[in-house]
Amino acid sequence: MQHTEAPKPAVALTGTPGVERRFLEILDETIRADIESGAYHGANVIVARHGEIALRGSYGLADARTGRPTRRDDVYRILSMSKGFTNALVFRALSEGRLMLSTRVVDLIPEFFGTEPFRAARKDRINLAHLLTHRAGLPATPNPGLGPEGFAVLADVIEALGGVDVVHEPGTNLNYSAAINHALMGEMARRAYGADSFRELVQEKVFGPVGMTHTRFGMPAEWRDLGVPLKVIVANDSWLKPEDIECLNEVIDREDAEMPWVGAVSTIDDVFAFTEMLRNKGRTGSGEQLIGESVLDFATTNQTGDQINDLYGMVAAARKWDLPPGNMGLGMALAGTGTHARFFGPFVSPRTFGSYGAGSSLLWVDPVSGMSFCFLSSGVMDEGDNVARFQKLSSIAASAATSV
Repeated sequence: MQHTEAPKPAVALTGTPGVERRFLEILDETIRADIESGAYHGANVIVARHGEIALRGSYGLADARTGRPTRRDDVYRILSMSKGFTNALVFRALSEGRLMLSTRVVDLIPEFFGTEPFRAARKDRINLAHLLTHRAGLPATPNPGLGPEGFAVLADVIEALGGVDVVHEPGTNLNYSAAINHALMGEMARRAYGADSFRELVQEKVFGPVGMTHTRFGMPAEWRDLGVPLKVIVANDSWLKPEDIECLNEVIDREDAEMPWVGAVSTIDDVFAFTEMLRNKGRTGSGEQLIGESVLDFATTNQTGDQINDLYGMVAAARKWDLPPGNMGLGMALAGTGTHARFFGPFVSPRTFGSYGAGSSLLWVDPVSGMSFCFLSSGVMDEGDNVARFQKLSSIAASAATSV
């Protein structure tokens, strides 16, 4: 890493009605202190209320190796925040009757059943609702039936998943699916629409209508100079090894890459546009009702009761924290209630929802206060550290909402 003077953050705080500026100043100071301490390298941040941006900031370094400062137009490899975009495509398909929650995987992908009936027990019962709620019973592995060298081509992933076994009874176990569920959902949506590729389908059905001009699955060659590399800072008790994450730089940059679970790239402005579509109950800035209000309302309602999410239960146990309920809607993480550690903090409304990427990215919408929070960072944190960071920052942002 080149030793250069730390770049001065570019931060704008506005007099937004219903937002207490003092807390935004504390948020700004906290992010600066985090970066100065080495917790992460840099970040692009937007905090808004009712769609009006109250804080916009570009902090630290986009690339710690070269010393490149963070810029507003940086293109981030957003890891599992990609799942939120795939969810939106599925929500649109549900709204348009292309898919149903009861649609089984094998209804659209018959080869998923595999060629050995004794190994394939229960696979024919897995449906879209199981996939969306992370209760399909499939292995919670970051490798969807093959290793990173084969991730990029969705057709190859789907072929490999024909040989993957179910490990839990579908619908009974809540375990965050790092890869398999969203690979299957992306392919189900592609076949339901009769599209040639998942990448082009999500461009047509989500990114284009929302106005996300610098968001794609796979990094276009012309954007790579603005690309923010995935670089793990430390992995204390993380369930992913640094190489599990850093290998994705090369995979996402492939011309044929289309990984519905982890392969998207985006900018802070595009993430905010997507967040605004969600806050506006599925309606885009141009007025198109992309997702049915009833679908989005259902998707942001707790569908998993008090079940513990096995993955984040493991993270909590390593930190000696209270075990967190999964609080899953349809693909959406929900804030829920209680005092346990969580990304959104405890001071947003229980129906607050959003998505995140391992150690690096978060978006959320509080439908009661109208607050929204978008955060893309460089330098991938240990997941326990990441939960603690976002709980802290989300709590400050939520505190900025006033009744005036």
